[in-house]
Amino acid sequence: MIDKPAGLSSHDVVRHVRRICKTRKVGHAGTLDPLATGVLPVAVNDGTKVLQFLFADNKSYRATLKLGVATDTLDSEGEVLAVKDVPELSPAQLDAVCEKFRGDIMQVPPMYSALKKNGVPLYKLAREGKEVEREARPVTISKLEIIAVDFPFVTIDVDCSKGTYIRTLIDDIGAELGCGAHMTALRRTRSGLFHIDECVTLDQLKTAEGELPGLLSMDAALAEHPAVNVRNEAVSSLRCGVPPTREQTMCETEITDGQMVRLQIKGSLAAMARFAPQRKKEKRGDFELIRVFVGQ
Repeated sequence: MIDKPAGLSSHDVVRHVRRICKTRKVGHAGTLDPLATGVLPVAVNDGTKVLQFLFADNKSYRATLKLGVATDTLDSEGEVLAVKDVPELSPAQLDAVCEKFRGDIMQVPPMYSALKKNGVPLYKLAREGKEVEREARPVTISKLEIIAVDFPFVTIDVDCSKGTYIRTLIDDIGAELGCGAHMTALRRTRSGLFHIDECVTLDQLKTAEGELPGLLSMDAALAEHPAVNVRNEAVSSLRCGVPPTREQTMCETEITDGQMVRLQIKGSLAAMARFAPQRKKEKRGDFELIRVFVGQ
């Protein structure tokens, strides 16, 4: 995992890692804007095969917002749209406003985002001065805590679901307060199982001698999914793309219908699959194979 610095896009980080590792097979999961820093999962060589499974459902951020100024991009890189006086607010009043955004809420994605409208990224339309209607989407803010207040700046910690825009959350808080607000700093401190204290900087990667720091095995990177061991009698079939039955596997934890799992052969990652007992799609097997790694 890389601790992404400010000023670089996620694709810029990939280019740097390609040069450092001397390989073209590099990808990332969970895009961060150039303004943002923090956890950026990066995969190298065979690790790119598991990228599709690394887009975490839950993430954590520390963000700083500035009250009294609204911008078109909802952050400090945009053009100022409005400047208003910041009302005198007590910590309790600020928290009362934040309470309105805790839990399950509906959020309208920003125009400056990579979401597409009729195949065109919204940010391209925004740069042309166009604004299109966007449907509100359900997101979950499981934590919204005020960390520091130094008016007009407020620092918050946020735990949220996948697809949450912190810039939009901050803009909505500013609108609720009546003075507007925009994001001035953003640091992702967690993405699923990946934490900021486990990340390495690009400089650490460049100066490393011997084994590169911060590298995880494909299996370890997917540890949030239960491990299901395939018994010997089903190994050869799995290598040919035939999913095992539940009786042909062993699992230390209970798995439920529809749950994503790691199929292992002697403790090594063999495939990613979805537990689907009594499947009708296949003539046999209780798992829907999503990707098979053995034999590749």
